[in-house]
Amino acid sequence: MLSVHPSGFYAWVKEPLSQRALNDQRQTVLVKKAWKASGKIYGYRKIYDDLIDMGEAVSENRVARLTRLAGIQAQIGYEQKSGQYGGKPPVVVENTLDRQFAAGAPDKAWVTDITYIRTHEGFAYLCVVIDLFSRRVVGCGKHFAAMRLKSRKRS
Repeated sequence: MLSVHPSGFYAWVKEPLSQRALNDQRQTVLVKKAWKASGKIYGYRKIYDDLIDMGEAVSENRVARLTRLAGIQAQIGYEQKSGQYGGKPPVVVENTLDRQFAAGAPDKAWVTDITYIRTHEGFAYLCVVIDLFSRRVVGCGKHFAAMRLKSRKRS
């Protein structure tokens, strides 16, 4: 027989999980979702940053505890080794210009170049398509990839 007071037993029957345990369950789901979204790479520090970005009120120590209890660990050394990428081989398109960059008519040959520009906030990628006859820009595109900024200074 357990030495539990009857009022404590009936309180447990009425509400078996405390508010903290319910919050832990809800936040563990968010932690697992953030970890899977990172490719199962992030540790508790970056998961904490993701939860703060989502507007979740949580402390770093709580995220560390929840990740430990869920068995989540940061993956260290996840860079791919050169030459072992797997998947389908790249499609190589035949070189139809054969380094002959003089076009006889407009819209017969276009060339493109892609470059990246490093900024304080990340990389800006720029792609330009040029008509070889008129040497004018036919189209361009840009993409900005922000680097992950730390939300606060860690000691």
